[in-house]
Amino acid sequence: MTISRRTLLQGTVAAATIGSFHIGRAEAQTAEFTYKYANNLPVAHPMNIRANEAAEKIKQDTKGRVVIQIFPNNQLGSDTDMLSQVRSGGVEFFTLSPLILSTLVPNASLSGIGFAFPNYDAVWKALDGELGAYVRGQIGKANLVVMDKIWDNGFRQMTSSKGPINTPDDLKGFKIRVPVSPLWTSMFTAFQSAPASINFAEVYTALQTKVVDGQENPMAIIATAKLFEVQKYLSMTNHMWDGFWFLANRRAWEKLPEDLRKIVAKNLDDAALLERADVAKLNAGLKDELVSKGMVINDTQAAPFREALRKAGFYADWKKKYGDEAWAILEKAVGSSLS
Repeated sequence: MTISRRTLLQGTVAAATIGSFHIGRAEAQTAEFTYKYANNLPVAHPMNIRANEAAEKIKQDTKGRVVIQIFPNNQLGSDTDMLSQVRSGGVEFFTLSPLILSTLVPNASLSGIGFAFPNYDAVWKALDGELGAYVRGQIGKANLVVMDKIWDNGFRQMTSSKGPINTPDDLKGFKIRVPVSPLWTSMFTAFQSAPASINFAEVYTALQTKVVDGQENPMAIIATAKLFEVQKYLSMTNHMWDGFWFLANRRAWEKLPEDLRKIVAKNLDDAALLERADVAKLNAGLKDELVSKGMVINDTQAAPFREALRKAGFYADWKKKYGDEAWAILEKAVGSSLS
């Protein structure tokens, strides 16, 4: 299945698939295990499309014993609400950015250090390798189960209602929405911005009412959440890469017999690889579509931003917080010294 950029923006994918996101009551009652999967993304986003396909495949491969019901678009609450629910067992599965997960697992945000990864090749080598294994080990200590393959959110870009972001100076005094995560707040504070931690469900309204001047997200989210309606300028900063760890409640996971666990994990990890390809393609090709929606787009250079962070002590501070072992794994993954 391919997901076109125009389909993504028009939202017809949502209309075509929304009916299959909620399994029928009779079907759920006949299943041995009916589990809920919650996330914060619009139904048209590739993550929901591929998760829906995986749920169908899991149902088939387990002969109807495992049914996963999908609740997209913050239907079950904010990120912090849903993280609490997956920990308590209110939902069995949840996908979350490692940077927001860091409110529970501090070193989970290691992969989101500002201006660390130069490209996708470096990201996947790290997250499918030693860095990913290290972070999954940290998540496991928090009594959560995490799948092997992280899903893609993309390289994050900055948007604004005031003007383009070309240099670090343009961020001074800039009121920017950031997710509820210390790493984001710390980075924009280093740029002398005014970061405001706001859950994603409230971002559109915060931009519309000018509570903040701008926000930062990957292209696919800017498109699917229709942020182009309330933001004019899009600056291609690629300032951090972000993804989604697929988390499971440990008690619910361990209730599944070993053979069913293998089927669920395999299908979710296979779907993650397909979603990565979808998001990379969409994020790489959305510029023209967003321009047609009225956005003004500019490119930037990473070096001045990285240097501003270094001078502000951002990298040195986070090296202390993560510890030498974790920081060495990160620098090995990105192939250069950050601090």
